[in-house]
Amino acid sequence: MPCPALPDGFDFTDPDLLHHRVPHPEFAELRRAEPVRWIPQTGNVAGFQDEGYWAVTRHADVKYVSTHPELFSSYLNTAIIRFNEHIQRDSIDAQRLILLNMDPPEHTRVRQIVQRGFTPRSVRALEGRLRERARAIAEGARAHDGPFDFVTEVACELPLQAIAELIGVPQDDRAKIFDWSNKMIAYDDPEYAITAEVGAISAAELISYAMNMAAERKRCPAHDIVSTLVAAEHEGNLNSDEFGFFVLMLSVAGNETTRNAITHGMHAFLTHPEQWELYKAERPVTAAEEIVRWATPVVAFQRTATQDTELGGKLIRKGDRVGLFYASANHDPEVFDRPDDFDVTRDPNPHLGFGGGGPHFCLGKSLAVLEIDLIFNAVADALPGLTLVEDPRRLRSAWINGVKELRVSTAV
Repeated sequence: MPCPALPDGFDFTDPDLLHHRVPHPEFAELRRAEPVRWIPQTGNVAGFQDEGYWAVTRHADVKYVSTHPELFSSYLNTAIIRFNEHIQRDSIDAQRLILLNMDPPEHTRVRQIVQRGFTPRSVRALEGRLRERARAIAEGARAHDGPFDFVTEVACELPLQAIAELIGVPQDDRAKIFDWSNKMIAYDDPEYAITAEVGAISAAELISYAMNMAAERKRCPAHDIVSTLVAAEHEGNLNSDEFGFFVLMLSVAGNETTRNAITHGMHAFLTHPEQWELYKAERPVTAAEEIVRWATPVVAFQRTATQDTELGGKLIRKGDRVGLFYASANHDPEVFDRPDDFDVTRDPNPHLGFGGGGPHFCLGKSLAVLEIDLIFNAVADALPGLTLVEDPRRLRSAWINGVKELRVSTAV
């Protein structure tokens, strides 16, 4: 039976929708009445030459799909739930070289290599330098005597600097990474006037930059993660192409998502002042996880069924696309007490903001949590009286919960 509160033609991946809001009321209705629902699409709007996808909205079902890659593939149609109607199939297939879009056993092989850069020891080695950088970023923002953009002045800086530290990108080049990654994901937002061609060129430039870095480290290894991942390729390391696509993924997964989590977190604090006061006084270690749950920077990824199977009482046919709506799962009242409350002391917090488990669970979770923790501690110290000036300006996107601008002020 159709969900009565969901209008005909409603599509959770419509970029105009996320441009204005995350559809939490509609998610709640589907979780209650039809947790796995077919969402029709016409005119090839998503670029897949099919008729739509299944929207999966309950926490348990999202976890099930995520942890059964033998039934639900990332490789067949990639994990991106919507491209645009003009994309060519070969452009979609080319993205299978990215770790995000691989299935085991190839995914297992590549992940075992790249996770060397994300060991607890590797992350701990960055902590001191990132703490100093977070402090400098917050103190630099304090110099403003009027309104400023929190996104560009604060939120974007630490993730970029962390990536630069992690893989040895010179700090002077971090603006290039920022620009390339923005262009790759902003194809749905007319403000940026970014075409699919421009996005593809940006991706190629980023991959070329990374491949050149890999080639240099092969000639002259250094004490950095690049050398660890690419030197002595015959010993099971990445080749230059694989490293290039790894950096491309990192520039989005480690930059865009963390930046948006930080921005949404600051907005949440400023619109829930009692939580900001609590945080400043107590600095709970649980705050970063709640910020990620609340923000859920990636609203949805997708999988493709490898065979006929059942999910949520519905028959999923082989070849059907299945949308995993993390933003809905993270507000599931069957899992979270008071899910619509922003509570930085929430514990336990089994959110799916880093994925639903399984092979594609976020490789950089520990680093992201560290960055969020460091930047908000620094902001609480340097900018305790920060105030909201305007509502955030949101990114027009089919699957990213993005913020382009958040105007704040240090003026009392």
